[in-house]
Amino acid sequence: MRRLAALLAALVLALPLAAAPSAAAPAAAGPATWRTTVFALVPAPGYPAYVHVHTNGRVYAGTYVNSSATGVPSRVFEWSAAGQLLRSWPVPGQVTDGSHGVQVANQTRDGRLVVLETSTRRVLTLDVRTGRWRRVATFPEGAVPNYATWGPRGELYVSDYAQPIVWRVPPRGGTPRAWFTAPALEGAEFGTTGLVYRPGRGDLVLAQQWVLDGSQLPTTGAVLSLGVRPDGRPGELRALWRSGPMELPDGFGIGRSGHLYVSLLGTNQLVELGAGGAEVDRFPDAPLLGQNGSAIPFDTPCSATFLGTSVLVANQSVITGTTANQAILRVEVGERGKRPFVPERARLGR
Repeated sequence: MRRLAALLAALVLALPLAAAPSAAAPAAAGPATWRTTVFALVPAPGYPAYVHVHTNGRVYAGTYVNSSATGVPSRVFEWSAAGQLLRSWPVPGQVTDGSHGVQVANQTRDGRLVVLETSTRRVLTLDVRTGRWRRVATFPEGAVPNYATWGPRGELYVSDYAQPIVWRVPPRGGTPRAWFTAPALEGAEFGTTGLVYRPGRGDLVLAQQWVLDGSQLPTTGAVLSLGVRPDGRPGELRALWRSGPMELPDGFGIGRSGHLYVSLLGTNQLVELGAGGAEVDRFPDAPLLGQNGSAIPFDTPCSATFLGTSVLVANQSVITGTTANQAILRVEVGERGKRPFVPERARLGR
């Protein structure tokens, strides 16, 4: 993690800053559709990367990869829909003497959280009613599970930040299998991130921070579409949108219009894409400084999850580790999100 943060810092600082306002300039309030406020601060050990809005109306986030909190387990936090911290749970069974963290990646049909744990490469579930943890799958050595989405048959697809693989976890749990792999998902230090299934289009949408297969310039990323055939096999992989250098697209939400709201970790922005991938808008206009008009600027924003007509953005602060910036920000986008896809067979291990 320290190596990744150092590389990211060096590359981002090397980007031209001519278009950015001076640090002394006041934060300009964006248009009403981009109005940004602080939803909640994330307590130690910090470093949130994804926000999950549960069907029970509450909000959850885990503390993602942290190499400095030796001996301190990661935690899952729960907030009300108004941003009040309610409860938290330490993660059991981690290896905490090195890089470790968790992503609250989804939920089951019966309401258990689906949690991806990095130090031992496990898929866990957490029953928020009882506090009971359960291991349902373990990825092979070398995997870094990142984001997860349900497929049409109740299978769980998981992106891998370290390898060019989309994993498939069987509905009853067990050993995940490499469901899809392609050179376009090879990202070296910056791999595959956001992953959402679109039922109406029958595809997985993936965010790729770097695309290193020769189809575009190095250090540029993409938002990709990967078809899911009726028999469950992968279909065609195609690019919906290509990013600029070091923009590092990460997690995203999908509005009822079909528009995608994608966090750009590398330039501290959000970009709005049409359903077909055409760029519609981005916020803020100037990259890097993250000036969004709220008390906390964008600081390596990692996701955009719908809550009402806003998206909740996890501010990870992965480069500087600024505790005060490790927060969940709420950004008005002027439309509601698509209903989360949690099919009847999304049971996982039962």
